Amino acid sequence: MMNNKYKILLIEDDSNIRNIMIPMLETADYQVICADGCGMGKTLYQSHQPDVVILDLGLPDMDGMNFLSFVRHDSLTPIIVLSARTDDVDKVSALDAGANDYVTKPFSSAELLARIRMTLRNYQHRSNSGKFPGGVFRLQELSIVYDARQVFIAGREIKLSQTEYNIIALLSENCGKMMTYAAIIKGIWGYPDEGSVKKLQVNMANIRKKFGVKPGEQWYITNELGVGYRMNGVNEE
Repeated sequence: MMNNKYKILLIEDDSNIRNIMIPMLETADYQVICADGCGMGKTLYQSHQPDVVILDLGLPDMDGMNFLSFVRHDSLTPIIVLSARTDDVDKVSALDAGANDYVTKPFSSAELLARIRMTLRNYQHRSNSGKFPGGVFRLQELSIVYDARQVFIAGREIKLSQTEYNIIALLSENCGKMMTYAAIIKGIWGYPDEGSVKKLQVNMANIRKKFGVKPGEQWYITNELGVGYRMNGVNEE
């Protein structure tokens, strides 16, 4: 039934992109509602209460960041920015303003659908459980026991410093969301200083080494240079 489908609000003024995305999303079994501007997007958001929003930033009536601020005033509805703006400053601004993810145009349909699935899974998991059932986070061979502040890989405990553990815990609690350097630094140290990003990068390098990940290998955390880090969601089906 239509009512059982995830509902996506697509806010995009380019009709060519809409004509590509609508059948792509509907074929993936999503219900799609469209707006070609920020004002219409706000109206449809309030009347339809979508499960996820795909938001262009370069809209004709006002900047998409205005819609992002409008939603984040009182809602955690997942928002994926889909924009032609590729500058790191734009990505960081959108993510710091509350976007769950940022995909640049031109985009791969398969990648966008994977990002949507990951974002919805993560949001539903956090909504249903408040955090994680039993105070334990599990992702493939990684386990985090929050109450004991312990981290395990395939049953083997990984000895982390207090700061390293705090970073891993913060990323796991936002699993699937790209977190900017500034957001992580604020969450871990509470204040930025001149060497904050370098300090974060050094800690991440130490964590990677302790996890036994060799250079070039895929692991649980993705780094987008100049933007931030994301703990990857579960394997795509």
